Amino acid sequence: MADEAIKLGGKKRSVFIDKVKEILPEGGNLNLCLTCGACSSGCPATGLEGMDPRKFLRMAALGMDEEVLSTKWVWMCSMCTRCMYVCPMKINIPQLVYNARSQWPRDQRPKGILGSCDVALRNDTCSAMGASEEDFKFVVEDVLEEYQEAQPEFAEMQAPVNKQGAEFFLNQNSREPVTEPDEMVPLWKILNLVGADWTYGTKGWAAENYCMFLGDNDAWKHIVEVKKKAVEDLGCKVWLNTE
Repeated sequence: MADEAIKLGGKKRSVFIDKVKEILPEGGNLNLCLTCGACSSGCPATGLEGMDPRKFLRMAALGMDEEVLSTKWVWMCSMCTRCMYVCPMKINIPQLVYNARSQWPRDQRPKGILGSCDVALRNDTCSAMGASEEDFKFVVEDVLEEYQEAQPEFAEMQAPVNKQGAEFFLNQNSREPVTEPDEMVPLWKILNLVGADWTYGTKGWAAENYCMFLGDNDAWKHIVEVKKKAVEDLGCKVWLNTE
């Protein structure tokens, strides 16, 4: 039996067709999408949930809001922007995916991303794993001492915390200090060898921002503002985010 044809809705107002128009190049229109498939060819999420970037964009352009706002594919897209880079018309499909995420009821979004975002909002470290200021400082100092003793060539290596006026403020993914502290050291060595003037901060040190992936604009903004304040309070000139 042949597949049943997709039936488009009536004249109900479409939210997503407006979003598509907003993210097309200046002066453009929906016809700029060539349906060439370049976006789908390099997308790691192509085929999952029977969806791909080209299909998602066309469904949005056709006003199929119900399908666009209910497909779980938007949570499988990593928003890596590869589709936009290869698109000859530079259509920002990841932004469209983000808009779809933000319209899901918050309590129905993926529990892992939701939980990580909420944990990060609880304190000024911004750590999605809940690591405290004290724990982070202790781990950095402990690991530094261990490597200074075990590797004499790095006996003078430093990993400053809350150094006022350092040129660079370094963020660190929470995974490293919590579960893989040795993974922090290679970057310390590089910074030491090039003579960089850098520091961590006990506040705003966590590099990840799950609230962005959750599609929660307010929470995303809060996390960024906490980190920005940490950089400014220490008087650093450059913010290095390892994510």
